[in-house]
Amino acid sequence: MDKNISRRAFMGQASCAAIGSSSFLNSLLNLNLINATASYRNTTGYKALVCILLAGGNDSYNMLAPKGTSEYNEYATIRSGLALEQDDILPLVNPFNNGKELGLHPSMSEVQSLYDQGEIAFLANVGTLVEPTDLNQYENQLVTLPKGLFSHSDQIQQWQTSIPQSKSPTGWGGRIADVLSSLNTNQNVSMNISLSGVNVFQVGSSVFPFSITPNGSIGINGYGMPAPFNVARTEGIDSLLNQHYNNIFQGLYGETVKSAQMSHEDFSDAIDNIVPLTTTFNQANSLSRNLEMVAKTISARDLLGFSRQTFFITFGGWDHHDEVLENQLVMLATVSEALNEFYNALIELGLTNEVTTFSISDFGRTLSSNGNGSDHAWGGNHLIMGGAVNGNQIYGTYPDLYEGNPQDVGRGRLLPTTSADEYFADLALWFGADPSDLDMILPNIYNFVSPGITTGPIGIMGV
Repeated sequence: MDKNISRRAFMGQASCAAIGSSSFLNSLLNLNLINATASYRNTTGYKALVCILLAGGNDSYNMLAPKGTSEYNEYATIRSGLALEQDDILPLVNPFNNGKELGLHPSMSEVQSLYDQGEIAFLANVGTLVEPTDLNQYENQLVTLPKGLFSHSDQIQQWQTSIPQSKSPTGWGGRIADVLSSLNTNQNVSMNISLSGVNVFQVGSSVFPFSITPNGSIGINGYGMPAPFNVARTEGIDSLLNQHYNNIFQGLYGETVKSAQMSHEDFSDAIDNIVPLTTTFNQANSLSRNLEMVAKTISARDLLGFSRQTFFITFGGWDHHDEVLENQLVMLATVSEALNEFYNALIELGLTNEVTTFSISDFGRTLSSNGNGSDHAWGGNHLIMGGAVNGNQIYGTYPDLYEGNPQDVGRGRLLPTTSADEYFADLALWFGADPSDLDMILPNIYNFVSPGITTGPIGIMGV
């Protein structure tokens, strides 16, 4: 019998691996697992969610900026030296929201084209909220507020967990996977694939992310390689993993490593057997390289036995307390180029309607300048891309930008007018989550919408 096959048959005794664990771990530690037999809203076909974290806090009122004369003057006054030139802001087809004419940062011409074609939408002034909150309630502490407002570590976690009033060990992407992962025929590789290592977004009670790189899965260093040292290493690891351990934690470690290696082999075999993509990705663009690997993984969906997948990518460096204009000129161009390349790959694969890509970030940034940059704030603007997106629209409410406006909690820190929960509910329901599971996935959702909703509360997503 082939050595690889026999090893996989042995490793198959372990449950699906992620960065390092499985349902075996959950049973061992007596965790309360989600019932994976729940009904689903839509289980047909293939769907994927691709989450791009713009880590550091994107200054998104320069990404989606006022272009009409009166709103631009308001923007230029409060932004001062951080304001874009009005003529440089890219025009949009259907640019209006809340009576304001909006446009895009001049580095985002590819996104401009995708928006005008109806493949991208924007959501204005969205942020972490526990419950609906106005300025009076905020100032007088009449509602529960997110913990650690304006803090990187707190807000970056809350965008991933959607539980801003407390720390959570699971993310909303992981909780979706808890109820949908059984739709996949392959349980050896997690439905949650991370291009950025450990993240809370994809951690559920029974599902954990499987970590890869732009070059694919790495596996155990040197395992199965032909060099003499690696042959000896492989034999030693096999001997170690095949032992029976009486110590519960030694046994757990062995099961985890077996499961991870099995995931690596299944994933790598599938990627090695896809038809190569003809779409060109800029190899000097780190986000492009990550999205190229996402496209390859999606191409291998049938080989891997997937009907649902999530992907997580961190693209960092957005903490622009200095040189906002110079930094965004390069970084927003990087995002725009990468998204366009990824969309072209999805066209090649015939899967534009089945894959939705969306952005999150720690927070928006202050409208007022600190001298040459902007500081931590709250509500911000985000983009959503895909053929199922009701594109060529700006959703939510783009706020007034004058100092002291009804959303300004100080220094142009904007109180969100749309909650992250509403944003994520649109995505979760499109992805196939049953409405009855919505408050398990997003525990605060019924603070913002009525129980029993069956369609996205914002209306970003079509079918």
